[in-house]
Amino acid sequence: MANKLEGKKIAIVVTDGFEQVEFTEPKKALEEAGAQTHIIALKDGEVKGWDHTDWGDKFKVDKTIDNVNADDYNGLLLPGGVMSPDKLRANDKVVNFVSKFMESGKPVAAICHGPWTLIETGKLQGKKMTSYHTLKTDLKNAGAEWVDQEVVVDNGLVTSRNPDDIPAFNKKIIEEFAEGRHEPR
Repeated sequence: MANKLEGKKIAIVVTDGFEQVEFTEPKKALEEAGAQTHIIALKDGEVKGWDHTDWGDKFKVDKTIDNVNADDYNGLLLPGGVMSPDKLRANDKVVNFVSKFMESGKPVAAICHGPWTLIETGKLQGKKMTSYHTLKTDLKNAGAEWVDQEVVVDNGLVTSRNPDDIPAFNKKIIEEFAEGRHEPR
């Protein structure tokens, strides 16, 4: 997988309370495949992960949502956790940034509660997806076809259910980010 993503820039959008392993493991896999990743947050400085049942580590923010343009990235990663996606989906700048990926056909990956932010874009009609089981009704109400599978790919949109799915999720995000832009439907 080394160098499969050479020259690709991937945006990772989080704020305090993202599920740490859903951030660190995909980030590591992307970088090992040659991608450059940027941690994009609501505020400058650091963001704090959530490690299953308690606060986790802090990570340096590369850019704030105020200072990024979707055109500068080849793909988007939205880690889960309950707190981070819930805060992100309420931020108009984040929703606009994510919407631009959905409109452009660039690959988007979301795991666990990460799809909450995707729901706010209004662009999930007809998409086949999975997520943490408690988002099933939310995704169906947004027009998505929800399925209970470890990883689902629909035209560049990669989704998974929980940390147990990370190995399959990582494999698919590398494939989709390597393929690049998909023709929007």
